[in-house]
Amino acid sequence: MSYTVFATIPVEPEHMEVAAQAVAAIVPMTRDEEGCLAFEPRRAADGSSTIMIFEEWADRDAFDFHHAQEYTKDVFARYEGWLQSEPQLVEVKPLEG
Repeated sequence: MSYTVFATIPVEPEHMEVAAQAVAAIVPMTRDEEGCLAFEPRRAADGSSTIMIFEEWADRDAFDFHHAQEYTKDVFARYEGWLQSEPQLVEVKPLEG
């Protein structure tokens, strides 16, 4: 069974554009990782400064591998000054089963 996470990243409004660009920059590399089944960052449609990412990985090891990559660690380090509060990562599963 795959490992699926929904991430909610609350960004300070004045940092939203740079945060969105930073996340967008790692999308191609992330999608090329072995074990990445989906990596879909989006902005909140209500205009709030929130980035949401749907991530599906082959397994937890693939997810952990992603978080060990230098480009991922770089974005996390840059987030420190951009966030309203800590990102929320919620593991999700299909409704059926």
